Amino acid sequence: GTGKRIKLKFTRAMITAAMRGELDNVAYAEHPIFGLFMPMECPEVPSDLLNPKQTWADKIAHDNKAQDLANRFRKNFAKFEEHASEEILAAAPKSSIQA
Repeated sequence: GTGKRIKLKFTRAMITAAMRGELDNVAYAEHPIFGLFMPMECPEVPSDLLNPKQTWADKIAHDNKAQDLANRFRKNFAKFEEHASEEILAAAPKSSIQA
């Protein structure tokens, strides 16, 4: 199934921490498919909520859903690729299975 819903108080705590610069000097992990950097810690937020995969009971289902989303993004973006710079193309989700 899907991951846990994040309570509004935690979402607010993440935004507040970012705005106060409290995430400037914490460790980050890169999402293997989307290339986004996720903070490893955030004041007033349980660390297992910071990495989407950790919110899923079924980690394989998470990986499959993330890969499906990446494949759908790449398929949809194909119509714009000829107009995109190398930098934009390099930022696309990593896909191990082509759509």
